[in-house]
Amino acid sequence: MKPLLNTSTLLYDTIATPIGRALIAVDGEHLAALDFEGYEPRMEALLEKRYGAGVFKQRLVKSHDPCGFSSKVSAYFAGDLRALDAIPVSTGGTAFEQACWQALRTIPAGTTATYGEQAARLQNPKAVRAVGRTNGLNPIAIVLPCHRVVGANGKLTGYAGGLWRKEWLLKHESAQGQIAC
Repeated sequence: MKPLLNTSTLLYDTIATPIGRALIAVDGEHLAALDFEGYEPRMEALLEKRYGAGVFKQRLVKSHDPCGFSSKVSAYFAGDLRALDAIPVSTGGTAFEQACWQALRTIPAGTTATYGEQAARLQNPKAVRAVGRTNGLNPIAIVLPCHRVVGANGKLTGYAGGLWRKEWLLKHESAQGQIAC
């Protein structure tokens, strides 16, 4: 896939969270990336795939609370699990990847789904491994809640931000009065 030729800047901010500083990148009025401190190389690789080489050095501009998204992420961590629901996202990716990532938003906070259930939601029940691979490429953690996807046996499986974060996020959502996972 060719990088976008958009020459606009990406606004970024860092947000203190109970599981480490989160970094966001905003393209226009859409959230383009959310990852955790320490995972900048992953975030940079995903953004460079979309926007071209040098995006971190040439296009990221520090901004306080771009589009109010930093405040919404903070509200989520403060217990408002619906705070992220309406954030518009711009993920890039193939049509299949975009469908996978949007399907994540159908998993309610406080619940989980298996990779098989996600593949079935996409009307492609044999695509379990492709769904897992795509979740691993999710450029917008938490807002596109891949942490809510678990193995067929109900056990926690990989999470790009660290399995301990996935466990924390699921406990956080469960503790907010949602259905236990």
